Amino acid sequence: MSADWSSLFSPNHGYADLAAHGEPLSPLDGRYRSAVAPLANHLSEAGLNRARVHVEIEWLIHLLDHRVLPGAPMLTDAEREYLRALPRDFSEAHIARLAEFEAVTRHDVKAVEYLIGEHLANAAPALGEESSLPGLREVVHIFCTSEDINNLAYALTIKAAIEQGWLPAARALEDRLLRLAEAGADVPMLAHTHGQPATPVTIGKEMAVFARRFARQIARVEATEYLGKINGATGTWAAHVVSVPGADWPRIAKAFVEGLGLTWNPITTQIESHDWQAELYSDVARAGRIAHNLATDCWTYISMGYFHQNLAAQGSTGSSTMPHKVNPIRFENAEANLEVSAALLDSLAATLVTSRMQRDLTDSTTQRNIGVALGHSILAYDNLVRGLDGVDINAARMAEDLNANWAVLGEAVQQAMRAAAIAGATGMANPYERLKELTRGHEVGAEEMHGFIAGLGLPAEVEERLLDLEPASYIGLSPEIARWAQRAGTNAD
Repeated sequence: MSADWSSLFSPNHGYADLAAHGEPLSPLDGRYRSAVAPLANHLSEAGLNRARVHVEIEWLIHLLDHRVLPGAPMLTDAEREYLRALPRDFSEAHIARLAEFEAVTRHDVKAVEYLIGEHLANAAPALGEESSLPGLREVVHIFCTSEDINNLAYALTIKAAIEQGWLPAARALEDRLLRLAEAGADVPMLAHTHGQPATPVTIGKEMAVFARRFARQIARVEATEYLGKINGATGTWAAHVVSVPGADWPRIAKAFVEGLGLTWNPITTQIESHDWQAELYSDVARAGRIAHNLATDCWTYISMGYFHQNLAAQGSTGSSTMPHKVNPIRFENAEANLEVSAALLDSLAATLVTSRMQRDLTDSTTQRNIGVALGHSILAYDNLVRGLDGVDINAARMAEDLNANWAVLGEAVQQAMRAAAIAGATGMANPYERLKELTRGHEVGAEEMHGFIAGLGLPAEVEERLLDLEPASYIGLSPEIARWAQRAGTNAD
């Protein structure tokens, strides 16, 4: 009888405690770490704390450089450099020190304040005893609530993560789609509407559709406004006005926020309302759903033989018991990761727009999952690019299906009959019904289709045009459409 699984982890059993060895719980920090590692620079706890330190330091410098605080000294260039070295050189030692401070303060932003205070106190050995920095402890975090620091830190880290992480991954996928659209622009393929044979296209045109859809979402993300505020406990600058009544606090706040590279939000509660975040996450989720559609279509094209998996290009993952199989794992991996990403992004977009009265802390926990949501998205795009790199267009297999489906020309014949009737030809009545009788539920080949066309009494040039038609040539403007996507902005004008 096998041992009960849960009992294997009792203190007396002796099984290794994997948690004690720092084993990751999330796959993003485990097997998929290499694909998403750059996000840790911005959206990890350490990345957030570094951004908090940056905001606090810049706020201190901003107040002193603009002489907002009566009696405060002016900073020297050396002192500014010393201050800015703290976030720039942020290290494991600083992370550990913050943990020590937070163990005492029980407040993550207060721990940042204490770390900066300690940095100021240690300035003399680096700058000399005459430095004013050790005496500036009370300027650190002055007039700030923790959300003043947090909203700016999150805006900076999310902006960097999108611009340096998500957008490059998304553009790489768009580029791969554009290259596939060009490669397949002239390769005819039987379309399948409702899963049934339909008017042919080219595989390049279908990839251009995805490229176009994806490009629009990239443009929306590129246009994101990253908002920030710094206006105190309930958004009124109340303590500021009482303490330094002569200062133009809205102007000071606006200059500071914009100096960080963000858009100033002048009207808030204690928190910046997070609406821009909700907008961004909805756009990223929508892009992911388009990519999900791409993944499922590519999976289907592989199952139909329209795409052939190039094993030398991508390696292979097969069945553990059926040697003949090669699984389309890249597309399946992307599909699953996009579903996880969309679920998290939807939750973020839905919950971040609500905060009870002037402030609650639900957003504190929620925002800690931004990196996870974006990580699954980036991982999916990486798998899609690798999956597309590992497939070849199987034109021969597509040609087989086209040659077996002459009935799809029924649409062309019907519309030509309508146009001929309008132009004055006789004998063109009931074109839809006549083509329906010919094609629905019947096997129709070239001989049957040509015989039908020849017996209609069409004008000679129309009959000749239809008799020259075959499923592989009935692709309309598909090659041109596929190449429209190559133009700047994927516009067809």
